[in-house]
Amino acid sequence: MRRYALRVTALAAALGLWQLLTGLDVDLWLRFSQFPTVTDVARTFADRLAGPDYWTDLTDSLTRIVTGFVLAAVLGVAVGVLVARSPLAEDLLGPLLEVVRPIPAIALVPVAILLFPSNEQGIVFITFTAAFFPVLVSTRHAVRALTPVWEEAVLTMGGGRWRVLGSVVLPGALPGIFGGLSVGIGVSWICVISAEMISGQYGVGYRTWQDYTVVDYPGVFVGMVTIGVLGWLTSTAVELLGRRLTRWLPRTSPVTAGRPTPTRPPVGPSPVPQPSGTEEARDEHLV
Repeated sequence: MRRYALRVTALAAALGLWQLLTGLDVDLWLRFSQFPTVTDVARTFADRLAGPDYWTDLTDSLTRIVTGFVLAAVLGVAVGVLVARSPLAEDLLGPLLEVVRPIPAIALVPVAILLFPSNEQGIVFITFTAAFFPVLVSTRHAVRALTPVWEEAVLTMGGGRWRVLGSVVLPGALPGIFGGLSVGIGVSWICVISAEMISGQYGVGYRTWQDYTVVDYPGVFVGMVTIGVLGWLTSTAVELLGRRLTRWLPRTSPVTAGRPTPTRPPVGPSPVPQPSGTEEARDEHLV
């Protein structure tokens, strides 16, 4: 409760500083007089919540992000495992993936416009591309970092290739996979908002750009706050799912300063005391 109270206090202090600087029209080096105040943004936010357009934009953006991200998660994990486990797949797909990977997903907007018959499919493609490569790279590195002893143990006990994949590869690579998913969902939000600004008809990014063109700065900040909250909620959902699926991992808990963590006595029989160096020399002399 103390940590949550500290977080709320920090957020309230930031909002209070924002209100103070914009309310007093402070223009030292940064021009806060051009910014809307917190009350203006809150008033516009309340008006948007009462109308249907806000919820339509929210639904469209969430549909695009979920569709592209789920496709990227499935294909990214599959291709990452395939490239990490198969030298043939690495030789065939590796050069192409490494050439396409450095290209920013937002730079593929002209390609999406030419390739797909509708803007909706193009935006989903941009979202998919943004999340695909972080998931692919994280999965590939996580699979290659697995110790071969686990796989050899399964093979020794009669397990086949699919048994190794389901019992060793995927569970062992889950922490790295979810690391890539966490990065991918954040990059997806950046790219889907940019794609909506360029070629969208509805969505949070499209509405934010329209507010900017008509000089509705409180509306611009409403869009920014909405994007931030949606990104935080989706990233938290991915993180919670990762913790749920990797419950077998050891967790580190924060230690409160000034309160040492109590140590539990060992369970089971007491360890057998080992003879010291003097006792070993005496026994050797007797022998």
